[in-house]
Amino acid sequence: MLDENLARIRVHRNNIHRYRSLLATRLSDLERQFIERRLSEESSALEALTSQTFPIALTMSPRPVLPATTGAAP
Repeated sequence: MLDENLARIRVHRNNIHRYRSLLATRLSDLERQFIERRLSEESSALEALTSQTFPIALTMSPRPVLPATTGAAP
């Protein structure tokens, strides 16, 4: 299951990269709208799949501010 989800994540990331590359080219308004919509859909799908595959978000708490000491090296 994890391997399948990782493969799907990779596919979404590749598609997002491809769509961003296409947006850097000359496109008609209709083509640009289509690609922007697909890019949005792929980004949403990637976010949903990522949060499903890795449900725990690891965040670092801010470092406490330590009082400055004179003459001491860290």
